[in-house]
Formats: sequence, structure tokens, C-alpha cells
Amino acid sequence: MDTHIRVRNLNAFYGKQQALKDVNIEIPKKQVTVIMGPSGCGKSTLLKSLNRFLELTDGTKISGEVLVDEQDIYAREVDVTEVRKRVGLLAQRPSPLPMSIYENVAYGMHIHRMKNNRREYKDAVRHYLEIAGLWDEVGKRLHDPATSLSIGQQQRLCLARGLAVEPEIILGDEPTSALDPISAQNVERRLLDLKEQYTIVIVTHTLRQAKRLADYVIYMYLGEVVEAGPAHEVFNNPKHERTRAYLEGQF
Repeated sequence: MDTHIRVRNLNAFYGKQQALKDVNIEIPKKQVTVIMGPSGCGKSTLLKSLNRFLELTDGTKISGEVLVDEQDIYAREVDVTEVRKRVGLLAQRPSPLPMSIYENVAYGMHIHRMKNNRREYKDAVRHYLEIAGLWDEVGKRLHDPATSLSIGQQQRLCLARGLAVEPEIILGDEPTSALDPISAQNVERRLLDLKEQYTIVIVTHTLRQAKRLADYVIYMYLGEVVEAGPAHEVFNNPKHERTRAYLEGQF
């Protein structure tokens, strides 16, 4: 397995409550990895530790290592802004910036000074809206407020905005849970297309979605990784009784 992210002895606390317990996993490159498990088991906590979003929550303590391309993102000399540029996050609910559709996509590119002139920005905005499957729907109203879009369109806009800063890894924290079925299907389709270029890690609370998307699966329970492996192995022949019980709907 070509490993992109390696997690070693990761522990996380919210105050005195331990949310992650000695997590050790490897996440493959250019595949869709799904983190699944019952509610409150630490899925989102693990996901947000992969780009240092977790430390934005007051009272969190984190120990251990998260290596992206063998570099520990928690090392003292690491630039946190650069980490979050390389490892983007698609949140549970879309959060468009209070500006136009065009400006939402261009914003990160402007911040990082990624283009040289207006033409390059315009071409890039179109490119990422096309990747997100949104150009045909919004190409003629780029200067409308992003908030005028439907919630499903807003989520794809947030995907385009994240891709525009050229990340290596896309994280999704239940990225379709707030969407209607058609919009959710649209986002799922985009994520499957994108795995040819990006490493994708998704938290889902829906077993059916995990089976549709996953190349690799991490199953968690009460802050611990119970089982991890290729999706076909975990779904068809789980090694642990707790995994089997979850897949059979016992909890």
C-alpha cells in the first residue's frame, strides 16, 4: 500500500475526556478512505486531527504524530497554514463566504498569491467549478451571492473553493449528511472522480454510503481503531466481532 498519511500513537482529549486512544493507522494514497463507527466514537475527532483543525476547539490536548508524506504536521517548525492548505476540509454543512460565487473560489488563490493576473484567476475559477460539477449551473451568474445557491450547490462550491488552493488531501466530515438525496449523489460522484488525483478521507454515519465510496475502511469504537483494511475485506470478512456486530446493525 502506498501510504500518504501515517498516524502514530495519537491521543486526543477534550478537557479530561479522552476522545482518541492510541490511534495507529495508515491511509493510502489516491483512494477513498472511509472512517465509520457509531455516533460519538471519535470519527470526526480523528478526521480533524489530520489537518490540525482539532486544535481550534478550546480545551483540546493532542499527543502523538500525524505524518503526511512522512513529515509530522504537529512538529514545532511546521507552518499550520500550509498544513491546512495541503489538507483541505469539506465540512458537514456548507459554509460559503459572504461574497460572490466567483470570489468564493478565487479567495484562497488570492490569499496565497497563486495566479499572476485576472485572466489566470478567471480561468482557474471556471476550472474548479467544472471539477465540482457546478459550472453549467452558475457560469452565467458568477457575481451573484454564494448564499443564493441551494444547499447542495453551496456544498459543491465549498468543494471547488477547497480544490482551488491545490491540496493533496481532501477530508470530508459527513459532507452529504445535510443534503437532499440528489445533491448527495452529486457530491459522492465528484469525490469518486477526484480520487484519481487526491487522497480522500471521509467520515460517514451511513453504512450504505461507506460501501458505495470506500476503497479502504477504518472502523472505530469508543475512541479506538478496532479494524482497518481494504473495504472488500472489512465488509465481507471482518476480523473483529465488534466490526461484525456493527455491520450487522446490532448497534
